[in-house]
Amino acid sequence: MAKDLWVPKGYKLPDGSKIRSLLYFGDEWQIFDTIGSTNILLTHPELARRWSEGGFLDESLLEEVSFGTKTFRSLSSHKKYTLAPVENGKSPESKVDALAFAFALKESRKLSEDVSFHDAIYVEQYSRLLPAWTLTPHVDDEVVLGTWITGGVVISTESFRRLTNLTGWMPAGNLAEIVRAAGFTVPADAGLLAKPKPASHAKTDSKAAIAKEAVEPEQPQSPEKPAEAKVFRLHGRPVLEEFFNEHVIDIIFNAEKYQAMGIDFPSAIVLHGPPGCGKTFAVERLVEFIDWPSYSIDSNSVGSPYIHETSRKISEVFGNAIDNAPSVIVIDEMESFLSDRRSGSSSGLHHVEEVAEFLRRIPEAINNKVLIIAMTNMIEMIDPAILRRGRFDHIIEVGMPSREEVASLVESLLSKLPKADHLNLDTIFDALTGRALSDSAFVMREAARLAAKAGKTKLDQESIEAALNSLPKDQEKKSRRIGFFRDE
Repeated sequence: MAKDLWVPKGYKLPDGSKIRSLLYFGDEWQIFDTIGSTNILLTHPELARRWSEGGFLDESLLEEVSFGTKTFRSLSSHKKYTLAPVENGKSPESKVDALAFAFALKESRKLSEDVSFHDAIYVEQYSRLLPAWTLTPHVDDEVVLGTWITGGVVISTESFRRLTNLTGWMPAGNLAEIVRAAGFTVPADAGLLAKPKPASHAKTDSKAAIAKEAVEPEQPQSPEKPAEAKVFRLHGRPVLEEFFNEHVIDIIFNAEKYQAMGIDFPSAIVLHGPPGCGKTFAVERLVEFIDWPSYSIDSNSVGSPYIHETSRKISEVFGNAIDNAPSVIVIDEMESFLSDRRSGSSSGLHHVEEVAEFLRRIPEAINNKVLIIAMTNMIEMIDPAILRRGRFDHIIEVGMPSREEVASLVESLLSKLPKADHLNLDTIFDALTGRALSDSAFVMREAARLAAKAGKTKLDQESIEAALNSLPKDQEKKSRRIGFFRDE
């Protein structure tokens, strides 16, 4: 591991154990395996002081460690308990392990309303998440828990159905219990989303005790409140956000009023535009929001050099999506499968068969409550039969972002970061206008990294301008429509 150890191997610690190896590290802390029954967390005194003052750890648990001219504070944790950074991404081995983490998250949140725990250190023995206060965007607790449970997949517990698909080792009822233990809500039908599976055995009796404490007695249920309208947010793309809310979200979550008028389900959608315009990002956010099982069709997942094999794989994806409906099929690089059969670029009967399979399965999938969203950089290559009304009713052009769209995304990203006063945002907006929205996200992330590297506690103008300067310069000005457009 390319990291200098603060204390050498074999160093004797206050509890009598000796350093064996470095397990994890951050800028302000290191976690060591020892020759003994404990793991050791070493931290700089200032970080230890913040934990003590914030009530995260009693000061008596932290012992002083000196090596040369440097002084650290240490915390011992028995090896039967987890001592690891939350970002490490190791999934729990049992329901009890997951309950212990959920309880630690809930108890730690009581100590601070605004700290983010995504960069924290999980100390299972004391049921605490110790924040590191790094200069990175705030992450919601629901995402922290979902990411921990899945072993590193960034997902919110609010996307409960997707979460059950990612944690096949755990029955949905147990997963719901864990989410509730952290103080979050789950769907009313959570226990019906998956068939019960054998639960893993708990590691220790002491962990079972923690888990028992984590689950609060059920309270009498109060009368259900009217469901709030679900609104999809897509920072940086206000017109696309409005389109998805009107033509997808409202129809899905207010199905009865639409069915009364003969509209059973949202129509299929094509997003087209130049590379980097944000098509994939928009679709990923929509799929996360809807929280249905999603299936992908692209050249990597279904492409095959063998005759009939690609068509078979396409049919299989549609079949799985229909069997698990309501669901979503995302078709990426649709020109790879659905280019014009009359063009010289198509590959004979093999290609015609693939297009015919799509033509047959798309209406069937829509009738069975499968939302279909396709993306392409070359709309002019797509077979006209595919784009005909009744298959893809909405053909949406997504251009490179306008200044207003850049401003919306940048302001959203900045709202999650500690920042200096009087930032010149106009300079930032001007520099990023017309560039891919991913460039805007990169600049904010890179600026935060540069600020943290320089030891700053707030994002400042200097760090942002340095991040802007790291972007490649445009070689030429291209004539292009800016913003979002919809074909009528």
